[in-house]
Amino acid sequence: MIGRGAFRRPAIPSPGTRATALVAALTLERAASLFAGAAPLLAFPRPGLGWLAWIVLVPGLTLMRAAPTVREAAVRGWWFGAGYLLAALYWTLPNIGPGLLLIAIVFGLPWAAWGAAVRRLIPARPFAALIVVPSGWLVIELLRSWPRLGGPWALLGASQWEYPPILSLAALGGVWLISFAIVAVNTAVVLALGTPRLRARLIALALMILLAGPASYALTAEPPADRTFTVALVQPGVVDDRAERLAASERITAGLPPADLVVWGESSVGYDLARRPDLTSRLAAHGPLLVNEDARDATGRISKSSVLIGPTGVEDRYVKTRLVPFGEYIPFRDAIGWLSRISAAAAENRVPGTGARVMSAGVTIGPLVCFESAFPDLGRAVVNRGAQVIVYQSATSTFQDSWAPPQHASLAAVRAAETGRPTVQAALTGVSAAFDARGRRLAWLDTGRRGSVIVTLRVPSPSSRTPYDRFGDYVAYLAVAVTMTAVLVAARRRDR
Repeated sequence: MIGRGAFRRPAIPSPGTRATALVAALTLERAASLFAGAAPLLAFPRPGLGWLAWIVLVPGLTLMRAAPTVREAAVRGWWFGAGYLLAALYWTLPNIGPGLLLIAIVFGLPWAAWGAAVRRLIPARPFAALIVVPSGWLVIELLRSWPRLGGPWALLGASQWEYPPILSLAALGGVWLISFAIVAVNTAVVLALGTPRLRARLIALALMILLAGPASYALTAEPPADRTFTVALVQPGVVDDRAERLAASERITAGLPPADLVVWGESSVGYDLARRPDLTSRLAAHGPLLVNEDARDATGRISKSSVLIGPTGVEDRYVKTRLVPFGEYIPFRDAIGWLSRISAAAAENRVPGTGARVMSAGVTIGPLVCFESAFPDLGRAVVNRGAQVIVYQSATSTFQDSWAPPQHASLAAVRAAETGRPTVQAALTGVSAAFDARGRRLAWLDTGRRGSVIVTLRVPSPSSRTPYDRFGDYVAYLAVAVTMTAVLVAARRRDR
């Protein structure tokens, strides 16, 4: 005999149990979106897995595409963006403390709209997705690049700094074109995985995009050189006392062979040179010398200045224009100035300069300071004023053991490729680096080393220009136009 129990119907979960399971699943997938957003930072230094950028967005895109609703896709996009920013800026935690979480939540919000776009377009409109999804990403990068909102740290295209053939896209359309290509390839991979009938075409298209940079590199001639120019970069290391720091830089400089220009790092001189003629005369003996003054002036104001010193003393000066949020000023200090009481955020705001300028040091140089290497427009600005060499002065001692110093130094390669100008960075505490006019690495003095590095640069004519020099951020603005058009089309379809 067969007992009655063999025919019992399976238990049906109660509505409460089903709701709990659904919430748990959604929470798990949102957490996965957070980690998927953090993963792209593995393509940047120090991990340095630049190749990973071409597939690393696939998990995040897949999570957004698989969301049960557009609203849930937007939430996952928001979590993805927060993860990206937390990973990109984790090293700022000593300076801004809980402010980092606030930044991740607020500035991660634009990725919510991106997540919604992914859900609507993949795989329903595959070829529209290949244009709109990368354009939406660029709009977010452009928003983050607005100086009043902080600045463009960890733009996705900068992950390709070690690959000059890929960097050749930057000469055509700036770092924006590289970011667009990376997101387009990731989108094509997701579409190919979910759209079997179009798989072959999508894979072929992804390969074409991937090979666009190497093709451009092979077909573009190297900028002709007018002359060579020898630069010595001085790196004394972490020395907190300003007198000892100055003495260490002088000792290293005194032992250098002749160079056309010696460059010291950011904050290398902690004295107001206008009130220290004795010090200026001493430094003139090492000239031509580009130092960086970080001191209060006679009025009590404090700023950071690149100061060119020649045989007769101070010859030119540039005051840092783009300041580091929370490190050198607190945005909206009246509202969130309290952060300086619970973290190492700036106790007072430094005074910014009024814009980029160039100096004559045998060749025309474009001096910029530290965080300014993150801004594509500043490199372009000094080149369009005649700079033949871009010179960055930096100090990252606060973040010495983090990923920040190598990420910072790698930006000089991107700026070199964009502008067709050799670019150097003298970092007080490392990384000091030099790149040629195509972004190829010439020197790299890491944070664990002290001393100097000397490089001979092939200097192009002041009149030579890359397409990016001429046309600027047109790729980013085209992305804005594409994104706005997509929004209008979607709104019209809803009305119908």
